[in-house]
Amino acid sequence: MNILLLVPHYEPDLGPSAPLFTLLSEELIKRGHHVRVLTTVPHYPSGIVPPAFRKKWIQQSVEMGVEIYRIRVPSLNRSNLAGRLLQFFVYQVGAGWQGLFLNYEVVFVANPALWVWLPFFILVFLRRKPAVFSIYDLYPDVGVRLGIFRNPVAFHLVKALEKFCLKHSARVRIISESFRSAIHQFGIPDQKIQMIPDWVDSQFIRPLPRQNPFSKEYCLENHFVIQYAGNMGFSQPLEIILDAARAFASDPDILFTLVGDGCKREKLMQLAAEQNLRNVRFIPYQPRERLPHVLASADVALVILKEGMAYTAMPSKILSILAAGRPIIACVDRESETWKFIQKTEAGVCVPAGNTNDFIQAILTLRANPLLCKRMSRNGRNWILRHHTPQIAAEKMESLFLSMLPRPRHTSRLSTNVQSKPPHSEP
Repeated sequence: MNILLLVPHYEPDLGPSAPLFTLLSEELIKRGHHVRVLTTVPHYPSGIVPPAFRKKWIQQSVEMGVEIYRIRVPSLNRSNLAGRLLQFFVYQVGAGWQGLFLNYEVVFVANPALWVWLPFFILVFLRRKPAVFSIYDLYPDVGVRLGIFRNPVAFHLVKALEKFCLKHSARVRIISESFRSAIHQFGIPDQKIQMIPDWVDSQFIRPLPRQNPFSKEYCLENHFVIQYAGNMGFSQPLEIILDAARAFASDPDILFTLVGDGCKREKLMQLAAEQNLRNVRFIPYQPRERLPHVLASADVALVILKEGMAYTAMPSKILSILAAGRPIIACVDRESETWKFIQKTEAGVCVPAGNTNDFIQAILTLRANPLLCKRMSRNGRNWILRHHTPQIAAEKMESLFLSMLPRPRHTSRLSTNVQSKPPHSEP
């Protein structure tokens, strides 16, 4: 098959979805398909484009057999909404134009429509190509919960764009069953919806020693480390970490680390300094090649979402944490999909979003029970190997793509030189 991916992030971009799309593309290549990608130049999370990617409007390369077209977007601060919208627009124009010159049979499109509507209209709707519209966050609901879509006109516009893409896609892929009812509200029939969970590079991200080059560099060896790693933005109320740090101020053993960047990082650093929180350490965003050691340096990893957000989104970082074999404390909405997933995997502890007392108690519980932490770590790693490898995902996506093609194509011989590994567990 000739497959086109229309996605806003691709490695070396640091967007959380970038490694997902990179892994999927490379696995589809291994299965004998031709894959082309229309994406942006690296700019996440700050919005600043590295100098090496500012030379051409559209930069073409072939990486691991994948044909990639990166659209240069303006180098702007992403905390400014107008600047972010400008980046959306420039990408859409470039992707729509470049896609006209590409040969493809099926399209994989990542929501939100705010990122991809124009190229979707040109490359899917006008050219009558079957597409999978992949839902990662429920729009416009997620924007409402973040306070971004306060204007009714903006709300209805975003909803209309999302509905257009949903309606004119051959299939709608969801990453969680909790999304299904929300998609039904757009008038999408159930038979059009397919649940395929996300995936993680379980060979690259794996359990590693707690003492490693990253932990040594940042002097983390002699502490019980509670780690938040990722974006520090509107949907992550990380002030709860500072509240907990204040409660543990007299305990020299416990250290909170915040690894990453985002529009709220400076404010959090200022708050920590004002409260003289010496048990909180801010560490810059790390290159992806250091991610296994970053995750391994934690005794407990954190997943924190603003109240109401866990019903409309499920953080992809959860899979990376489980693959690294680290227990999780998830501060999310009770009975949300994220809450249920952590409980189902038996790989962590859930506390209600914003509940500082329960958060502190969860830290005390895991710190006092190393055997519990070890069991959660093993449970999480084994769950990943059984359900979330790139090979499993690529096989499911391949079947989904084939189901959208004309009937005769169903008899085509699938690639036989690459076989998915059977599910297994680590001891």
